[in-house]
Amino acid sequence: MTTRELDAAGIHEPALRAAYTACRRLNARHGKTYFLATRLLPVERRPAVHALYGFARWADDIVDDLDSGATPDERAHALRGLQERLDNGLRTGASTQPVIRSLIHTAAVYGIDHRHFAAFMTSMRSDLTVTGYASYEELGRYMHGSAAVIGLQMLPVLGTVGPLDEAAPYAAALGVAFQLSNFLRDVGEDLDRGRLYLPADLLAAHGVDRDYLEWSRATGRRDARITRAMQAAAAHNRCVYRTALPGLALLAPVSRPCIRTAFVLYSGILDAIEDDGYAVLHRRAVVPHGRRAAVALDGLVRALAARAAADGGRARPTRPATTAAPAPGDLARPVREEVA
Repeated sequence: MTTRELDAAGIHEPALRAAYTACRRLNARHGKTYFLATRLLPVERRPAVHALYGFARWADDIVDDLDSGATPDERAHALRGLQERLDNGLRTGASTQPVIRSLIHTAAVYGIDHRHFAAFMTSMRSDLTVTGYASYEELGRYMHGSAAVIGLQMLPVLGTVGPLDEAAPYAAALGVAFQLSNFLRDVGEDLDRGRLYLPADLLAAHGVDRDYLEWSRATGRRDARITRAMQAAAAHNRCVYRTALPGLALLAPVSRPCIRTAFVLYSGILDAIEDDGYAVLHRRAVVPHGRRAAVALDGLVRALAARAAADGGRARPTRPATTAAPAPGDLARPVREEVA
């Protein structure tokens, strides 16, 4: 399948093919939900998604890998090295590092704004020193770089049925929604890393603070106040998903099944958390395999139908163009809407 993807994307130079193949392996190994959804894209668009994911995974591993044993100074040094390679590669259009080489090529082919990569690296550096957030507004400034710009990077690859600027706010919101789900699912593991992505004011509204979460994590004991705080975080996350939902219709038809599948699977994390009684401090909630398979099958049916329509000349997405980013912090603020 890798050869087919690279041939379809017009990637023929051996070193570049090897670079994209390395990114694909990263996606397959680490981003299982993301990789599953990517398989629903037309083959020629998949290598670019692998490149974007591979770079994000590399940076994230520098910051978060608990098994590496790296000290904070060593992580900071590694992240500076990645930043230098990125800056040099984007400036010169060349790199010997496979992930950077693939990213440079993808950015050039799809006209991805380099500022999105800069914003992402800013948030990664923040993770080395910032251990908590006072409010959703403060968290939103972090998530602009860690999540919203991922959606904006993806948008030119996916294509749209109208101007990219119209779809950009929805793509950014969806990136934020995905990450909020990951934050809630991984709150216990993040505490082990010394970080907390649930805003302090949300916790305080339910009579909870960080110390109490750490006590619950350490002892295995639960409390109704913690459960209510987690329920509030999930409700806010569902509101962000609803904000992003209209953007699916703005994507190129051949890309919609992929993003719809990711939408259903990631939002399904919230269902799994609810079904598990919001015990996220003590165990990771998992979307059941049967549910994942059913969603993937539905996505495949939709993808095949969309490709058949495109082959018949009934779908003509716009050419990729540079996307504009929404203001940092806008997307993670609480949405004043009740969950049905």
